[in-house]
Parts: sequence; C-alpha cells; structure tokens
Amino acid sequence: MRVAVLQGGRSLERQVSLQSGQRVEEALRRQGHEVHGVDVDHDLVRTLADLRPDVAFVALHGEDGEDGTVQELLEVLEIPYTGSGPGACERCWDKVVAKRALAAAGVPTPDAVSVSGSAFKQLGAADALGRVGERLGYPLVVKPARQGSALGLRMVRRPDEAPGALVAALSYGDRVLLEHHVDGHDLSVSVVGGETLPIVEVHPRDLDPYTARYTIGQSTFTCPADLEPATAAAVEALALRAFEALGCRGFARVDLLADRTTGDLTVLEVDAVPGLTHTSYLPVAAEAAGMSFDDLVARLVELALRAHPAAA
Repeated sequence: MRVAVLQGGRSLERQVSLQSGQRVEEALRRQGHEVHGVDVDHDLVRTLADLRPDVAFVALHGEDGEDGTVQELLEVLEIPYTGSGPGACERCWDKVVAKRALAAAGVPTPDAVSVSGSAFKQLGAADALGRVGERLGYPLVVKPARQGSALGLRMVRRPDEAPGALVAALSYGDRVLLEHHVDGHDLSVSVVGGETLPIVEVHPRDLDPYTARYTIGQSTFTCPADLEPATAAAVEALALRAFEALGCRGFARVDLLADRTTGDLTVLEVDAVPGLTHTSYLPVAAEAAGMSFDDLVARLVELALRAHPAAA
C-alpha cells in the first residue's frame, strides 16, 4: 500500500511533527508499505495529486495539521486519512470552541474567560482583568486559544503578573484563554477506535511545559496510572464523553485533571492529532496495553481506511 506521511510544515511544532513523522515512516516500512514522507509546503496538493497515495497518515502538528485545514484538502482529493475530520479538528484546535462544546455536552472543564487582542486594543478589556481574576481566582492559567503543546502557557499567581502573561500569549495568536487553575493530577487518556488505552499520569519536572513534554528525561510517566478502579473507570468514561462531544473519530488524546483535594475530574483539552514521538503519551499508553508502536500505526491506518471506504 502506498502511504503518504504528512509532517513538518511551517508551524511552531515543526520539529515535533518531523519526529512523529519519522517514527511513523519507519514503522510503515517495517510493515512492507511503500512510504513517502511529505514535508508539507505550498505544493502539497500537487504533490499528493502526483503521488496518489492509498492513504495519508497525518503527523502534522500545529496550525494546518490540527485545525482541519489539511483534512479538508484530503477530503477534496478523496484521499483516506488518519484521525478526525475537519470539523472535529477545528473544534479541538480552538480551545474556546472546544470548551463551549464540552460544556454544552455536560463535560466538566475548568471555568475560563476568552479575550481577543482587539478587545484589549479597542474595547479597554485590560480594565476588566481585575474582575476576571476575582471570578476565576488565583492562580489562573493564561494560554493562546489556538496553539498546541503548551506553547505560550503561563501561570499567573498574582494580578500584577497577568499583563505580561497576556502579552506573551497574544504573541501566538489573536485570542487568549484565562482559565481557572486546578491543582490536580495530570492525566492523559488516549482513545483508539472508540476504546480507551491505559491512563497515563504525567509528572513533569520543574521546566516549562513544552520542554518537559518533548525532552526525554524531563517528564516521568506512570502507566497505567495508580488510581482506584472506580476512579480509573470514571476517568475513562469522561474521556470518551469528551471524544464524542467534539465529534472525534479514529483516535485522539484527552487531557484531564483530577483535583488533589476533591478528586473531581475536569477535561482540559482534546488533541485530535496527538504526538507520536518517543516521549508522547499515546505510544506510552499503547505500549502499556501490549501494543507495539508498529501495531499502533497499523491500527490507525486500518481505522482511516474504514472511515473512508468509498475513497479507499
């Protein structure tokens, strides 16, 4: 089978995407497929039209890969592809849209307020920051509304820290999310083919979240997470509800928090194109389930072909 592995691109997550793509390429070649790594650029449509792959494996992280753009193009070209469709990708990519969809489906998620850059420049939104802080409570988390891998995320512990955090977040996009900080256990649930893999509990070291996530040795994992059976079942059930609420298919990763004091569960976000690097949570969970990386990749391709039978 001829497989195009879409990776790289021009987003801020280019290097992580190339790491994911390389691992996927190696796994597919071991399975005997004709594999073509495609570093996504302005010639993508022409490249795919000439290549005519049987399936596209989307390992393209960040903008264009996670926001539904490349999925829309693949639908136009009638090429089966891994993961969720354009609508679900767009909902997952935009944290404001995702929160509204989760809330509408009754899925608990931390309270938050979203503000655009223009609101600060033209509507005096800075004068409302005090009220936002009072409503959400400190500490709170400030992050870009449309960005992955914890890029631009800042913790704000005092009111005077908010302006700098907002400026930093707005450098990544025109809308920011100010979110109530939940002091909780960091949990990740990967969903593959409608079933959950073992829960990963993440223990990042004292570094920025992006570095901790993608640098070997800077985060430790417990998988399966050390949870009571009833708690684990509740985490898995909530992850599936979030997956369905955002309209995902094939596979995705759901990030949650379990409050250290109350035990309450909340969903932070759903990643429709999760990483597949050596430190990524999905491969860690698959391994704990007894699934090799090659088996995982084969399963994701199988799900892609099943989702697009006419094109296949």
